Amino acid sequence: MYDRPLRLLLIALLASALGACAAFSPRDPLNVQVAGIQPLQGEGLELRFMVRLRLQNPNEAAIDYNGVALDLEVNGRRLASGVSDQRGTVPRFGESVLSVPVTISAFSAARQALGLAEHIGLDEVPYVLRGKLAGGLFGTQRFVEKGTFDLSPAVTSPYRRP
Repeated sequence: MYDRPLRLLLIALLASALGACAAFSPRDPLNVQVAGIQPLQGEGLELRFMVRLRLQNPNEAAIDYNGVALDLEVNGRRLASGVSDQRGTVPRFGESVLSVPVTISAFSAARQALGLAEHIGLDEVPYVLRGKLAGGLFGTQRFVEKGTFDLSPAVTSPYRRP
């Protein structure tokens, strides 16, 4: 007798709770820039680097995270990837620096070299850095940074000696 109205009430409460969660989610994506890259000791036929990311949160709520994953694509080909189980917070209207170890396999490096050889004379090489910050109150926060590496020769002074 009371079973049907109780079910409808529970469904209505669940729907309103899900709507409230959606209303509290951040509206603006994280701003992510590569702040630095340092070499690490590799193993065997791999190269390892520590990538430092500057995370900027343009939202009214802090973003907590408990893991990060990165993928770096250069010239349309996957080059490096990395993960870390770091925990932290990007404060509201604030920024944090996060370090993530990434690995480049010998095969990925060889594919990149062959791909760049096909485009000799190229002044700029496009890259895409994709990542995600896992966990926290608002769930996974994904980010993408796109840009180019400038490969043009350095500008020299007209007063250069021969």
